[in-house]
Amino acid sequence: MEILLIIYILVFILFALILYAIIQIKLLGIKIRDFWGFIEANEMLDKLYKFAIQYQKMSPQEQVIYLSEAEKIFTAFDKVPKELWDEEYEKYKQVLKKYNDIKMLRWVSN
Repeated sequence: MEILLIIYILVFILFALILYAIIQIKLLGIKIRDFWGFIEANEMLDKLYKFAIQYQKMSPQEQVIYLSEAEKIFTAFDKVPKELWDEEYEKYKQVLKKYNDIKMLRWVSN
């Protein structure tokens, strides 16, 4: 019986923490869907950052994929306050630089 009571208390605490997090996100004026998109974009930012550093030359197909993924990241990051992603600014800047380089390269080649 005591174990069941402990489990109920832990589940209640878990739900209370989730509710508290949702309230804090809402108080910042962010939609939950936008915040979740930001979390997913943050993971993709890490991948694109590594890709931008490793690969100096990309095939046209890789460039198109990189551009589309980078645009998704930029859109997600624009929906949340900049204070949330100050730590990721250097990665964001590197991905943006590579994005601009590819756009310029594709513009000159056309």
